[in-house]
Amino acid sequence: QMQFVESGGGLVQPGGSLRLSCAASGSIFSIYAMGWYRQAPGKQRELVAHVITDGSTNYADSVKGRFTISRDNAKNTVYLQVNNLKPEDTAVYYCNTAPPSARYWGQGTQVTVSS
Repeated sequence: QMQFVESGGGLVQPGGSLRLSCAASGSIFSIYAMGWYRQAPGKQRELVAHVITDGSTNYADSVKGRFTISRDNAKNTVYLQVNNLKPEDTAVYYCNTAPPSARYWGQGTQVTVSS
């Protein structure tokens, strides 16, 4: 059984940056493709980026060029570097496997972009 704990969110001004972290418990982390998801108020949760086991990545069009996903299997951690943040990036950010498993949703980390 794996658990994911997200951290690194906060309040930033437009154009700012954050580095989100997702720490995974469990020894089988490295065999899963991992994704970062977000849910804004009143909207459905969406996949913003995912990284597969060989390190290959893919991004939603809305974040391409601004977000970078990476993983460190030795540390059981997935990161999301978010740059040039926009107000529309405001959401709770979650990590999960890709595709996601209902068993693994955590509390997420809030990112608020506001001046």
